[in-house]
Amino acid sequence: MLEKTMRINYLFDFYQSLLTEKQKSYMSLYYLDDYSLGEIADEYDISRQAVYDNIKRTEAMLEEYEMKLLLFQKFQERTMWIAKMKELIDTETYSKDDLLAAVIELEKLD
Repeated sequence: MLEKTMRINYLFDFYQSLLTEKQKSYMSLYYLDDYSLGEIADEYDISRQAVYDNIKRTEAMLEEYEMKLLLFQKFQERTMWIAKMKELIDTETYSKDDLLAAVIELEKLD
């Protein structure tokens, strides 16, 4: 569950500008502020089911955006390559070619 929450939070960060204000609000309250479905429903004077449906639909939209745009995947790959470059630099036997290969991989992501 924690892994899913982290993924949705990242997707929300990347794609929130593509959501409606209501979707942003529900997702922010649920995932960032840790409101329950009931608390969100009370806040907006709607049913818990309506909140649940909206959140599930929005999660599916975020996943669809990621399938098409791959912003989160590229972010993860960049993070991995940067960590690898730091690791290479920390070792005393790194080669310039190893660092250059990592830089080339980073460039491919853009």
